[in-house]
Amino acid sequence: MKTARVLPRFLLLPLGLAASACQQDSVRQESDRRADLPASEVRDSAGIRITENLRPPDGSRLGWRIGPEPTVSIGAAEGEDPYLFQWIRSAFRMSDGRIVVANGGTHEIRVFTATGSHLVSWGGRGQGPGDFGSLSMAGPWPGDSIVAWHSGNYGVSFFDDGGTLGHSFGLRGGPDQTWRRRPVAVRPDGTIVSVRDERERATMAVEILDGEGRLHGSLGRQPNHEEITARGPGGYTEPVPAAYSSELVLAVWGDLIVASPNKPYEIRAFRADGTLSRIVRREHVPVAPAEADRQLFVDEQKAVYRTGVNASTGQSTPEAFLEERIWPFLESFTLAEHFPAFSTVLADDAGHLWVREYDLPRTENPVPLWTVFDPQGRVLGFVETPAGLDIMQIGEDFILGRVEDEFEVEHVRVWPLERSGG
Repeated sequence: MKTARVLPRFLLLPLGLAASACQQDSVRQESDRRADLPASEVRDSAGIRITENLRPPDGSRLGWRIGPEPTVSIGAAEGEDPYLFQWIRSAFRMSDGRIVVANGGTHEIRVFTATGSHLVSWGGRGQGPGDFGSLSMAGPWPGDSIVAWHSGNYGVSFFDDGGTLGHSFGLRGGPDQTWRRRPVAVRPDGTIVSVRDERERATMAVEILDGEGRLHGSLGRQPNHEEITARGPGGYTEPVPAAYSSELVLAVWGDLIVASPNKPYEIRAFRADGTLSRIVRREHVPVAPAEADRQLFVDEQKAVYRTGVNASTGQSTPEAFLEERIWPFLESFTLAEHFPAFSTVLADDAGHLWVREYDLPRTENPVPLWTVFDPQGRVLGFVETPAGLDIMQIGEDFILGRVEDEFEVEHVRVWPLERSGG
């Protein structure tokens, strides 16, 4: 057993002075470093911390480095079933390095070693214990357990890391079970951020559930889409989101819940009891969409309808019906005043917030660009991530996500992340 070394009394004062000097050097270095960063202003208002940030200079990049090649790649065009992915819903790395993948095509949870070798799979389409009506996502749960939610039978299930089912609960609610909750993310304390799926889309109810499905807290109704009234043949109308409408973005940031529309550039973070704790803003010049953008939006919606399949018949929708009923409805869509300011918000395992720049239509964006904020909400700078990577987790020293190769084969890949120069 090691014992503490007691310093002679006459050494205590010099060591204290040395520590103070080192501390002053550290503060001076931090001050010098921050002098090179975009300006930030932090203030408190009625218990809410508000951080105002300038935009990093165009062309500048934070000195963090993402490796040129992934260190792990899981997925194949042919071979053993566990390596054949279809519709990856989520993926994450556990504390011991194992990688968990929710494969939507087979409604399975698949677990791999840290180097990508298959260990175990469970689940599948069904209504029995441990089955999924339609697997939506899987995430880490405290104690190296795994939580999964499934939309087919609207439930949440908990498993140990070997696939043994613990317990489940349902997500339907309301007097006649007419609405359901949709889980979004897991908080570190073992509670679940969820939203209500309802016809009302201009606002969205954000709620916190405990591990038994009971209501733990609520953020109330948060602003979501900018709605317009679209018109179809015969005077038919329906409230719908405008083209390039805002959208409520949700994320877990430490013990806070980010719930913000993606315009203007403002990140709002709440405590679990629904009180607003933090507002992070970044300088942003709004861009107005043009008529060409509206037509592009409509064409993209038409493509979705053309490739869609009727769930009850298994058949595609006849073109004549689309031209008569659907196309006039889509052509009546009008534009939002401005494009969104950002598209995605992610918190990494070190407490930094990553906010992805919105990709304007008709604009070439070779790689995704993110603004990274420190745990206090001060902007650090821009970071680029690999092209085509759908990021699902950012660890201390890695980035994990889904990619499709040139043959549209899905892979889960891990890239090394080196944090330096910021």
